[in-house]
Amino acid sequence: MKGYGQFCPVAKAAELFCERWTPLVIRDLAWGATRFSELQRGVPLMSPTLLSRRLKQLEAEGIVERRPACNARTSTYHLTPAGREFVPVIDALGVWGQRWTRRQLAAAEIDLGLLIWALERSVYAGAFGAGRTIVRLELTDQPAGKRVWWFLNENDAVELCVEDPGFDTDLYLACTLPDMIRLVRGDLTLSHALSSGRLEAHGDTGRVRALKAWLHLSPLASVESQRNGTRPGKERPGPT
Repeated sequence: MKGYGQFCPVAKAAELFCERWTPLVIRDLAWGATRFSELQRGVPLMSPTLLSRRLKQLEAEGIVERRPACNARTSTYHLTPAGREFVPVIDALGVWGQRWTRRQLAAAEIDLGLLIWALERSVYAGAFGAGRTIVRLELTDQPAGKRVWWFLNENDAVELCVEDPGFDTDLYLACTLPDMIRLVRGDLTLSHALSSGRLEAHGDTGRVRALKAWLHLSPLASVESQRNGTRPGKERPGPT
């Protein structure tokens, strides 16, 4: 990590926090990722070698601690008390980003893997009540091998299935990848997505009504944009 050559505590904190990728690694640790593979999914453009090196650096600085996993063959990663003090900074960055950086999605930001990871990590499996509920998500603009995803919700846990799990679909969702990203990001409200037909939702009435609770969108999604007077849910042109 490069230093600023200053004794100022702002500079010292920035040396740790402002290193490329570090805020995103801390973000994912704060949001519940603990395994190396989970952290990789949150920063897909970061090489495994660099991620491993960064975790070691953060561990050496007392920001992250590594613990043996249950099988003792791998490790899990967790924020220390010092690391957890960065969480309000992460939250404040998110709020600022929602207020002041919202705009059309750039082509490089339409990331299928990151969307699926965000959904798998954030959805509330218990929204449908007891028993098993299969949610089938079809991203209508994607090629065949990346078009359909299944979420198996059971016992308050969700499991992502890349192949048909063999159970009847209880709730079918269909939209484009950019619109699902807009929905998760808060640029498109669920009510508008459904009423405009940009999101299709088919299933029994109870499960369709539980969709909002299942999506369990981040509080950041409701932060109103201050950029060019736009607000979440208002129509704005975006890539097709």
